[in-house]
Amino acid sequence: MAEIVVEIHVPLVATPGLAARAYQFPWIEDIEDFLADLEGQGAVEVIDEGEEYGDVYVFAIGGAEEARLLAAASRVAMLDRVPRGAFAVVTDDETDDIGQGRRVDLEKS
Repeated sequence: MAEIVVEIHVPLVATPGLAARAYQFPWIEDIEDFLADLEGQGAVEVIDEGEEYGDVYVFAIGGAEEARLLAAASRVAMLDRVPRGAFAVVTDDETDDIGQGRRVDLEKS
């Protein structure tokens, strides 16, 4: 039976105000640390490593019911340095392609 997976798609946008030689996407590490903490608490399971996919960076989480996974995705979108425009895709672990599923907007206030 297929397990629910939520992909978190974050626009691949450089963080403004950084020095020219600084790593331009420090929010990727922020998200990785946040998701690792959630995984350590047993709240979600991080599936593979995040990856660049076109003009977004995609993280995938599973190991919980859809509501918990979407709540975690929403919290990711609210992290300080994460660019606006993040969205989730609800899919399952049997889907071969990234972005195939139901899209859920993650609003940043």
